[in-house]
Amino acid sequence: MGKADFLSPKAIANRIKSKGLQKLRWYCQMCQKQCRDENGFKCHCMSESHQRQLLLASEDPNKFMDYFSDEFKSDFVELLRRRFGTKRVHNNIVYNEYISNREHVHMNSTQWETLTDFTKWLGREGLCKVDETPKGWYIQYIDRDPETIRRQEEQARKKKQDLDDEERSAKFIEEQVRRGRDGKETDETPVFTELKRESEEEKVAFNLGASACVAGPSKSSSALGANALKAAPSTSSSSSTKRKDMSSSSDSRAEKKKKSALEEIMEMEEQKKKKQQEVRTDYWLQPNIVVKVITKRLGERYHKKKAVVTEVRDKYAAVVKMIDSGDKLKLDQNHVETVIPAPGKRVLILNGPYRDAEALLEGINEKNFSARLTLDSGQQKGNTVDVAYEDFSKLA
Repeated sequence: MGKADFLSPKAIANRIKSKGLQKLRWYCQMCQKQCRDENGFKCHCMSESHQRQLLLASEDPNKFMDYFSDEFKSDFVELLRRRFGTKRVHNNIVYNEYISNREHVHMNSTQWETLTDFTKWLGREGLCKVDETPKGWYIQYIDRDPETIRRQEEQARKKKQDLDDEERSAKFIEEQVRRGRDGKETDETPVFTELKRESEEEKVAFNLGASACVAGPSKSSSALGANALKAAPSTSSSSSTKRKDMSSSSDSRAEKKKKSALEEIMEMEEQKKKKQQEVRTDYWLQPNIVVKVITKRLGERYHKKKAVVTEVRDKYAAVVKMIDSGDKLKLDQNHVETVIPAPGKRVLILNGPYRDAEALLEGINEKNFSARLTLDSGQQKGNTVDVAYEDFSKLA
């Protein structure tokens, strides 16, 4: 009996049945054929085409498994990147959307038996951030696009620069307020003197108009009072002019003091900046030093692992070789930190007045976050100096 016509009810029913997803147990990955029932799958397994595919696979089974595993991984990660981006999502949600495509690579043909094993493998390889919760495993895609990484680094540098400017201005204002308070306290401190008289019979008289005090016997007090009244109009005008002169002079002194304090602070800041610019630089990478990877963007495989700097590029980037695995990576100086060896080991000073000098580590001062080094090169060879942790690193 021949095949049914294309528009016959049986042919239409067969096409409707073949739509959508079928059972995974009746799918042949080698032939990429989906069977509708057990009988059809049995017939397919006995066919000559299936037997030929099995013979090809038996020659090198690992080759086919690696191919299917790579296809499954690349399609799954591409869907995660395109559909969810860097959002944290349940792994089963991504898998259900992945298998909605009829032509997808089935997991039973890969090296992973379950979705949980595949999720753990993604975390170990550093492709995604994975974490286990009572609701299951969650995954988050790690975007390693060079353009995205460069944009994130620029944003981090700009944010750090803004914070540094804010801290510098806050310290400047605090110093200015402190100096203003100190000057005000010294100017307004009153001086107290004792009021003494030689004999108890004498009386003390105050001439408020002349702004002077006169001490004498009781008989002459009336005469002094009359003289004071006569001299009141003439002295009042002179005293007012003196007060005005004193107030104007005190204002000018205060302005001069304020100006001098501001100028001193500005000069100090400029001198500090000049010294730092002359001695310190914002780049410190040098070849043949040991560094530690501190960025988590590369996954757990490289996080907190040591490497040797083989080449410095553009002052701020370096090519490093991992000590454990031997892999070579290009990293920014913000993604690594210096390594402090045990006492007695040789180090290289990376920043400060002793830059590029080799030294011997004598001891560590944990309170000051510095180390005591004995210089082995340079003009001050043999001298012992204190250097901060971030200004030296172990020599390879």
